[in-house]
Amino acid sequence: MNPEIGFYLAGFADGEGSFNISFRRRQDYKIPWKVSLCFNISQKDKVILALYKHHLGCGTLRSRSDGVWYYEVNNLNAIKEKVIPFFKKYHFLSAKKKRDFAKFCQAVKMIEQQKHLNYHGIKEILELRREMNDGGKRKFSESEILLSFQKSPETIRQIS
Repeated sequence: MNPEIGFYLAGFADGEGSFNISFRRRQDYKIPWKVSLCFNISQKDKVILALYKHHLGCGTLRSRSDGVWYYEVNNLNAIKEKVIPFFKKYHFLSAKKKRDFAKFCQAVKMIEQQKHLNYHGIKEILELRREMNDGGKRKFSESEILLSFQKSPETIRQIS
C-alpha cells in the first residue's frame, strides 16, 4: 500500500472512525451475552469508505436510508489480521483515538483468551468499554448485563 494512502486513511479514521465493544443478548449461548467488536466509520462520500474496504480487504459497505454510507468490520479474525495491524502501522495522532484503539486491542486479547465466557471477564470488558468513546450511548447498561448473570443457572455454575 502506498504509505500516503495509509496515513490518509488513519487520519480520516482518527477523526471519523470508531472502535466499539457491544453486548448482544443471546438465548442460545451458555452465557447470556455475546461480546461483539467493531471498527466502523460513516460518511456521505462512499469513495473514501470504499478505500477502506479495498485497502483493508475486509468489512462491509452499505448505505443507510438517510444517504450516509457506513463501513464496518465486525469479524474477529479480520479485526485481528487486518484492522489492528493497519492501525499499528499507520498511527493515530489524537490521544482519544490512541486510547480507544489500545482498549479495543485489549478487548481482542481478552476474547482470544476466552475471558468473555465468564462473569469476571465480562466485567473487565465492560470496564474497557466504559473508558472508550467517552462513554457513548449504550443499549444495555453495565448493571443490566451483570445482573443477568445472576439469573442464568449456567453462569451461576461458572461463577461458583
